[in-house]
Amino acid sequence: MDYELLSKIDSPADLKELSQAELLELTSELRAFIIDVVSTKEGHLGASLGVVELTIALHKVFDTPEDLLVWDVGHQAYGHKILTGRRDVFETNRRLNGISGFPKRDESIYDTFGVGHSSTSISSALGMAIASQLKGDKEKQHIAVIGDASIAAGMAFEGLNHAGVTDANLLVILNDNAIGIDPSVGALKNYLTKAKIGRKPAQDNMIEALNFNYKGPIDGHDLPKLIETLEKLKQVKGPKFLHVITKKGKGLKSAEQDQVTYHAPGQFDKNTGELLPKDDRNLPPKFQDVFGLTLLELARENQNIVGITPAMPTGSSLKYMMQEMPNRAFDVGIAEQHAVTFSAGLATQGQKVFCTIYSTFLQRAYDQLIHDVALQNLPVVFCIDRAGLVGNDGATHHGSFDLAYLNCIPNMVIAAPSSAIELRQMLYTASLYDEHPFAIRYPRGRAFNIDWQVDFEKLEIGKAKQISKGHDIAILSLGSVAHEVQNAIKLVEDQCQPSHYDFRFLKPLDRKILHQIFNTYDKIITVEDGSVIGGFGSVVLREAQQKNYLGEIHPLGIPDRFIEHGSPEELYDLVGLSADKIALKIEEML
Repeated sequence: MDYELLSKIDSPADLKELSQAELLELTSELRAFIIDVVSTKEGHLGASLGVVELTIALHKVFDTPEDLLVWDVGHQAYGHKILTGRRDVFETNRRLNGISGFPKRDESIYDTFGVGHSSTSISSALGMAIASQLKGDKEKQHIAVIGDASIAAGMAFEGLNHAGVTDANLLVILNDNAIGIDPSVGALKNYLTKAKIGRKPAQDNMIEALNFNYKGPIDGHDLPKLIETLEKLKQVKGPKFLHVITKKGKGLKSAEQDQVTYHAPGQFDKNTGELLPKDDRNLPPKFQDVFGLTLLELARENQNIVGITPAMPTGSSLKYMMQEMPNRAFDVGIAEQHAVTFSAGLATQGQKVFCTIYSTFLQRAYDQLIHDVALQNLPVVFCIDRAGLVGNDGATHHGSFDLAYLNCIPNMVIAAPSSAIELRQMLYTASLYDEHPFAIRYPRGRAFNIDWQVDFEKLEIGKAKQISKGHDIAILSLGSVAHEVQNAIKLVEDQCQPSHYDFRFLKPLDRKILHQIFNTYDKIITVEDGSVIGGFGSVVLREAQQKNYLGEIHPLGIPDRFIEHGSPEELYDLVGLSADKIALKIEEML
């Protein structure tokens, strides 16, 4: 496609010079450009296609970046990035050293707030609005664009509740498309659905009850109507709320019809929308599917098992249990804090709860994890997906910190399987365990075993195992990074014979085998795909100090900085956790 208009848009100032007819043409060009790039470079597709008209209207009506525009999560911000000076580098989106897939403050002055997790836009935009008041700037506009799945989260309501008792110049735009990554759930979804079909309650509009000036619902794909409505709202003082109805994936038939798949579809044919074929035959399963299918097996045998996820049934593969046992598997929406305390409540009544949650999202429920689960010593099983470096989603999504932030909590069992089979056995072991909370963390992507559906075997909690026996140096690994260690050992086998121990449990630690290692080797490397501060290596160093170990210990892990986006292979090599870099460290120490 010839991007005649889009090629001339280097900033929103250029957009303001266009006629209404040209703006309508620009919507087609912007959609086509997003489809063109994402079809080959991959990324988040459906959400950005759904807000093309809204994006153009916002930059047409408001004086960005002087007026402050905040996008919630950022899945929907591709059009925003393209119109604000990043069109020519958009093909580097989510790639190593390229632009981020999410708004990022140090990338552009148009990205007013860095986001990657949901439901932060209202609170941050309100903070900006109050700051403008304090500076005496009464004309500056502050706009938060939030999805219907994100607005159901507690933090969004906290922001609305606060904004409603201020006279802040804040506009909240609800991008209502009835879906986040998976379909939206909950009573608020039903309320919004009634509003969409013309049954807006005149007496009990919940937004107006919070002292917002409510407008809508309006068609989010009617560009002239959007511009007209936003122009009017610019003149209204105080907190305002615009309800906009959009279709996720708008403009690509396949993305409109299968919104879950086309949230982030991978590579596809830009003309037909057909996904490019992937040959998954004879490949190991994804770790998430090992979890989901194993949990389903366990739930068939144990009627007390309950599954919970905060808005990620597909991503976590809890979908398998939800499809077969909908009364025992729950998607609670984007509500990580609620998910954890809901799990705790179930556990008090004897239910065996498996709460599956991404490592980076569990950070959002840290207080609930400590106070509502660990302090009460409730045997909730936390299945922590996307541990380690997840790749192209970057710093907001890496599971770098779970080993460190879990390790300091009393009563926790912390396990990290090195393989699909080990994950399966840990899930089985956790299903039989009722003494403490039990955390099992595993990475994004594929495991290493094709034949993983073996008979269940209960593991001894806190027991490490030796994978390979040598004599020159001991390598102690935790989790799936053991695979990289084994490959590293093959690279150096002509020069030395390392021993390799898979510790499997961070807590309780296998001190017996660790002390044997101290007594046998004078050189030790620890390897973990978590923060090098506070995790496995730190625990080994502390034990060594207490035992007056005089040998050399070198911890390998994620360094003390935020790691940006890139492929997992690139990032693991970047931080020194690839087989090649582990092999170099072995050679250095010897």
